[in-house]
Parts: sequence; structure tokens; C-alpha cells
Amino acid sequence: MFEHFFQCPYCWEEISFLLDTSVGQQTYVEDCEVCCNPIEARVVFENGNLLQFEPMELGQ
Repeated sequence: MFEHFFQCPYCWEEISFLLDTSVGQQTYVEDCEVCCNPIEARVVFENGNLLQFEPMELGQ
């Protein structure tokens, strides 16, 4: 597991997601721990390295 810190696209507070490095491409939907809005994050790992992390408001 890999903890990645980023800004919430709704409230702009710094939060983190725990990401599974064993899955190459994945999409997560989790609520912001500060404002509780749902965030969709598209994630790409290669050889355990984070290549892409795109957090966005759900539905965009």
C-alpha cells in the first residue's frame, strides 16, 4: 500500500488515499475526510511506481 497526499478538488484541503501498488490501472472513489464529498481518482502504477494520479469531482 502507498499513501498519496493531494488536494481535495472540492475544499482544497490536503488529504490522502491509500493506494494498492500491485494493480497497474485503477479507479478509486472515496469521500474526502474533511468535506465528505466523493472524489474519483484515476491511478496508474508501473513496477510499483506511481505514474499518474488524477483526482476529480465525481461525475466529471
